[in-house]
Amino acid sequence: MTESVATKAMFWEPRASDAVVCTLCPHLCHIGNGLYGVCGVRKNNGGQLDTLIYGLAAAVNVDPIEKKPLFHFLPGSRSLSIATVGCNFKCAFCQNYDISQASKGKNREQFGRAVTPGEVVAMAKQTGAETIAFTYSEPTIFYEYAYDCAKLAAEEGIRGVFVSNGFICEEPVRAIRPYVHAYNVDLKSFNPEHYRKIMGARLEPVLEAMKLIKQLGFWLEVTTLVIPTQNDSNEELTKIAEFVANLGLETPWHVSAFHPDYKMTDLPRTSVDTLRRARKIGLDVGLQYVYSGNVPGDDGESTYCPSCDERLIHRIGYRVLENLVSDGKCPECGQAIAGVWS
Repeated sequence: MTESVATKAMFWEPRASDAVVCTLCPHLCHIGNGLYGVCGVRKNNGGQLDTLIYGLAAAVNVDPIEKKPLFHFLPGSRSLSIATVGCNFKCAFCQNYDISQASKGKNREQFGRAVTPGEVVAMAKQTGAETIAFTYSEPTIFYEYAYDCAKLAAEEGIRGVFVSNGFICEEPVRAIRPYVHAYNVDLKSFNPEHYRKIMGARLEPVLEAMKLIKQLGFWLEVTTLVIPTQNDSNEELTKIAEFVANLGLETPWHVSAFHPDYKMTDLPRTSVDTLRRARKIGLDVGLQYVYSGNVPGDDGESTYCPSCDERLIHRIGYRVLENLVSDGKCPECGQAIAGVWS
C-alpha cells in the first residue's frame, strides 16, 4: 500500500481563521484547520482544502459495462473500473464498505497503490476497454482524480462513466460534462427520513442532480437496490418509478436485489417476486426499459422493444448473448431504441 499525498482540491471557498467550505457535494462541509470533511478524504491543511487520495487506487478491475449497471451504453463492451477509498454517504447496507468507509472513524485510512491518470488510460487501452468507470466507492469524493483520468481518456477516444449516489453540487457536474459521458445514479429511496438515517444525507439534492445530469445530456440510467421492509412497498416503488419517468420514459431503471451485508445482516435477501413486482410497477407507469438485477437468468435482464416487444438484447447476468439493435433501432419495427450504441 502507498501512503496518501495531499493534492490541492477543487471546489472550495476560504473562510475566516483558516477555515474552508467544501462546495463539491451538498454537505457543504465547514472544515476547520487540520480537520476533515464528512467523506474523510478531504482535509483542511492550513486554510487550503486538499484531497488525500489523488492517484491512490484502492481497486482496479476490468468489468463488463453491464456490471455498472449500464445496459444502453455500449452493451457488451469492457470498462476499466477504478476507485479510491472514501464516500460522502454512510449506507448501512454498503457492499463495498471496506473501501467506502475506510476513511472514516478513528483510523481515517487512505490506502491504495499509486496509479497516475496516464497509467489508468494506458491500462484501458491495453485491456480493450471502451470506457473508464469511476465506481465501487463514490467518485464524487475522488473528483480531481476522476476528472484528470476522464479528460486524458477523452483525448484517446475512451469515454468516462460515473457510478454514483448523485450527491453532488451543480458546478462539478457541469465541469466534468465534456469528459464523462454516462452516469448511473443510485436512487436509494424516496423517503427523506430514510436518506437522513440510513445514508446520512438528503434526498432532494440527489433528485436535483439527476435532473441536471439528464438536462446536460449525459446518458443516465438509474438503479434502486430494493431492500425488504426498507423501500419495497408499492407506494415507495411507485414514487421512484414516477420520478424516473418524469426524467424521460426512455430512462432505464434497474431494480436490484439486496443481500445482507455490513450493518444490515439481519434482513433477508430480496425475493425474485419482489423484483418482478417492482419491475411491473415501473412498466405500468410507462417506463420503456425496466430491469431486474442480481438475479441471473430472470427474464427481466433483457432489453425488449417498447413498440413490438421483440427481444433485442439477450442477457444472462453480465453477459450479452445476443444484440439485435441495428443503427439504434429495432430491426423488426424500426422503433428507435434509446441509448449509446457505438
